[in-house]
Amino acid sequence: MKIAIMGAGSLGTIIGAYLSKGNDDIELIDVNKEHVAALNESGATITGTVKETIPVKAITPQEMSGTYGMVLLLTKQTYNEDVLDSLMPFLDDNSVILSLQNGVPEEYLTSKIGGNRIIGGSVEFGATWVQPGVSELTTAVDAFQANAFQIGELNGAITDRINSIKGILDQVGGTNISTNLVGTKWAKLLVNVAMSGMSTALGCTYGDILKNETAVTSAVMLADETIRVGNASDVQFTELAGINLEVFKLNDDRSNLQDVIGFAKKVFAPQALLKASMLQDLEKGRKSEINYINGVISTKGRNAGITTPFNDLLVKLVEKAENEKTVPDFNTNINYFKELI
Repeated sequence: MKIAIMGAGSLGTIIGAYLSKGNDDIELIDVNKEHVAALNESGATITGTVKETIPVKAITPQEMSGTYGMVLLLTKQTYNEDVLDSLMPFLDDNSVILSLQNGVPEEYLTSKIGGNRIIGGSVEFGATWVQPGVSELTTAVDAFQANAFQIGELNGAITDRINSIKGILDQVGGTNISTNLVGTKWAKLLVNVAMSGMSTALGCTYGDILKNETAVTSAVMLADETIRVGNASDVQFTELAGINLEVFKLNDDRSNLQDVIGFAKKVFAPQALLKASMLQDLEKGRKSEINYINGVISTKGRNAGITTPFNDLLVKLVEKAENEKTVPDFNTNINYFKELI
């Protein structure tokens, strides 16, 4: 089966590299011509918690041909309309798109190409772009090998194709099948809202958040807002890497705040080196996915009558950086969160 990695950025490079071992039918597709050239000339180099270079085949979207049996969708949601339009000529009735995008894009994807083609999933490891042809794995190796992906059918069924896809992704890292895809996607959304959101708003790594009491407290507040908004939408959060994320829900009097902060420090410690992909976008002068991550919580919170002050502030700070084409400064922006706390 011919497989496309659509969006061979920091995550896609690592996923495509491991899938390419012993498989010539894997194509890493990216708009960055310099990156594509480096991948073809020198292979995909993985640094960080592992050190490995793997030969791969990389192309630009203009070079796509034939029919893809499966597409791993790793592009930014901001480009979904154009990406899907470019993919359609290379799909047939049996083609499957595995959405590994951040946020909850499945409703839009289904409206564009039909729910029978969509498998949902979440990536549970972190990576940082280094340079063309090089991606840094920022998750501890044991965690990566145990919990790299969660995937699932939109209706929660355990099917032959979902088991087949699990077998393919197990070549990268531990893959778990979810029978509650909505809960799975919201679980990953919670992590992105809390940790990637703060990483972006402060211009720092996950580890920098965990070492600063104001930052980690704010991350916990973001997670709590996400749970409350999700619960109002009848979302039942699944476990992520074996962790029940409902533990991030604060009591009304916040009496468990310190316990939750301590838990957050422990849980996210293996991701300390990670720098949010949204921050990497800002560093490149690009628009981020903030409105598809923290912005979703703000919007759905307003619709449900739930206040989300931490998400509202975070979106405001990141949008300011986008408009000014600057990278957020930790020492400046941390004060806004300190005032809110």
